[in-house]
Amino acid sequence: MTEIDIPHKVRPEKPRSRLFNLAKLSLALLVAWLVLPLLPLALWSFSRSWYFPDLLPSDYSWRAWEYALSSTSGVPQAILRTILIAVATTILSVIVGVPAGRALGLYQFRGKALIEVLVLAPMVIPGIAVALGLHVVFLKLGLAGSLIGVMIVHLIPTLPYMILVMAGVFANYNPAAESQARSLGASALKAFYYITLPAILPGILIGSIFVFLVSWSQYILTLLIGGGRVITLPLLLFNFATSGRNDITGAIGMIYILPGIVLLLFAARYLSGRNMSAGNLGQI
Repeated sequence: MTEIDIPHKVRPEKPRSRLFNLAKLSLALLVAWLVLPLLPLALWSFSRSWYFPDLLPSDYSWRAWEYALSSTSGVPQAILRTILIAVATTILSVIVGVPAGRALGLYQFRGKALIEVLVLAPMVIPGIAVALGLHVVFLKLGLAGSLIGVMIVHLIPTLPYMILVMAGVFANYNPAAESQARSLGASALKAFYYITLPAILPGILIGSIFVFLVSWSQYILTLLIGGGRVITLPLLLFNFATSGRNDITGAIGMIYILPGIVLLLFAARYLSGRNMSAGNLGQI
């Protein structure tokens, strides 16, 4: 007797495989949605001439980048000033947001709902309305047109992010470890450094990234409170965009989005590293 090959039955695709394929498709669409709008910006930064209806520039040049990175353009000075404001705003947000988030996340008290609404208010009220109202106050205080005034006003849209992130972190935090450390003789500072800080550090990192990026991208508040004296990168980008210099706008725009990409990559690597370490510790 000869053996007859029986064809194998085609197994139906598992639901988990379908979900995985759907997740990959969604990720690809998300990446395309985020990256494709940046391609014309990158092409403009290297173009010497690009006219309709050409799909690509007819001539390429480095002149936009040479001008953007030169001292005469004001871009390097604006980058340093923007970084200084964003870093100072982030530090102030951490100093204020960590204890505020701890109070909202750990404790129940009268008026807590009202405070949560007030924390969310700067995210709901239009920024230009807030800036126009504060401009008069800052003029009387002598803070208008100053670097310190811009740093303070940047706390209005950024501080809610830090407080909300830290409130969520402390809502899942158990303070019993702190009490145990204090009972064993540790000071309040040592208990915070060795017990609390490692537990809330990922939340501080995520909140700081949000704060830095929001402060980095502020235009209206910087323009109104800075009064045109505090020139940051968003102000320069808008000025070149409205003047019709698309090549220089493209170069500055690529510089403008660079910190966000670097911070997101750093956060993803740091948090994934912490998760792997936590998993390894859990197996011991």
